[in-house]
Amino acid sequence: MSQGSDSALVGAVLNGDTAAFAELVRRHQDAQFRFAVRMLGDRDDADDALQSAFVRAYRALRRCREPDRFGAWLRQIVANECRTVATRRRRREGRFDRDEGSFDRLEAPDVVEDPFALERIERALATLNHEHREAFVLKYVEELGYEEMADLTGAGVSALKMRVKRACEQLREQLEGVRHE
Repeated sequence: MSQGSDSALVGAVLNGDTAAFAELVRRHQDAQFRFAVRMLGDRDDADDALQSAFVRAYRALRRCREPDRFGAWLRQIVANECRTVATRRRRREGRFDRDEGSFDRLEAPDVVEDPFALERIERALATLNHEHREAFVLKYVEELGYEEMADLTGAGVSALKMRVKRACEQLREQLEGVRHE
């Protein structure tokens, strides 16, 4: 069942067609996985978050108020799962050393041709706290507007603007080696 809109597929799932949900997963898994990897900086954690998000989405599908915007609804669930995974990871890292090789496992976006530049960007992103990283990824990678970001995160627009500003400043410092005081 690869034909039909997301809305039609959601309706089919609600009427008992589990194959329709498999099609929704196929349609959205790549973009949601890239989003989760960027949010978490680790493919394994992103995979865990995504699997959990799809299970939650399936169970809560009746609460999807705008089935034609299934992808946006799913992204909210993925973002929440990423926050949960990040919290667990912070607790775990308090007890164990962080895997420094995690960035080597990230998929490189096609637009970056210099592998050293990509590595520097990934390492710089990893230094941001979760809120700043999330805001930066939503704004500049996912290309969302501040209102959409606010709906997704529950944070206010002004708080998100400040997080993006601080993330940019920190990234600039790291990537240019310049202190802004």
